[in-house]
Amino acid sequence: MPTALSVEPTTSCNLRCPECPSGLRSFTRATGMLKRDLYEKIIREAAPHLSYLHLYFQGEPFLHPEFLDLVKLADQHKIFTATSTNAHFLNDKTIPRILESGLKQMIVSVDGATQNVYKTYRVGGNLERVNKGIDQLIKERNARGLQFPQVIFQFLVTGKNEQEIPAVKEMAKKLQVDELQLKTAQIYGYENGSELIPNNQKYSRYIPVGDGKWKLKKEIRNKCWRMWQGAVVTWDGKVVPCCFDKDARHIMGNLKSTPMKQVWKQPQYQRFRKQLLSDRKQIDICKNCSE
Repeated sequence: MPTALSVEPTTSCNLRCPECPSGLRSFTRATGMLKRDLYEKIIREAAPHLSYLHLYFQGEPFLHPEFLDLVKLADQHKIFTATSTNAHFLNDKTIPRILESGLKQMIVSVDGATQNVYKTYRVGGNLERVNKGIDQLIKERNARGLQFPQVIFQFLVTGKNEQEIPAVKEMAKKLQVDELQLKTAQIYGYENGSELIPNNQKYSRYIPVGDGKWKLKKEIRNKCWRMWQGAVVTWDGKVVPCCFDKDARHIMGNLKSTPMKQVWKQPQYQRFRKQLLSDRKQIDICKNCSE
């Protein structure tokens, strides 16, 4: 059974990031908010085998009106809870509730050290507001003598912000975040190049092959540990293999009607795993995967 799950609170987002279906409002699947009764069913059934829950897939989790209640329920079942956020909703009202919810890890998307660079990717975002919220959260957490949530800055390195890596390291140090992660960006249509591909190949998932063409840096091999470790659940209960299936094209079942223990061993899930082990390049969502 899966030891980890990503569960999507909502597909809604306040920003318009150019390489994100939520930001582009470009989903081919239905969009909406996770219902409380469905979530309770998922937690109840998965708790015996679940150790890690990422309350995120697409969208901004804090736009779900009951988000921190969802965190608290999982924490009460002794499940390690994490989320990813653009951190525009940290304020006097939410910060005390975050600290009391049991949230263990908060991954904050910060893709610039100055507003001018930050807004080129986090379109519609306000870096000052983000930093103010993070500063307040960490100070209040420390004042209470708490260890959690651990705050992780995630810097998506692109051709537009790579020059700010030293500055974002200083920013993370000043705010006393617990960790800074420099992450490579997934880029749609990378084959013909993109201004978002960094010049520093260390931070790129792609390498040039000549004539203006690009390919994945990592060879796609016929294996993937994720297929036996965890899964992703959309806001409406669909189970998909991993976070690269943003439009939920590979539906393995629906937790509204079927328990996870049954979905996990469905014939279509087993066929998907076998295909991955025999010829992974034929699976569309694997063609732009860094795993």
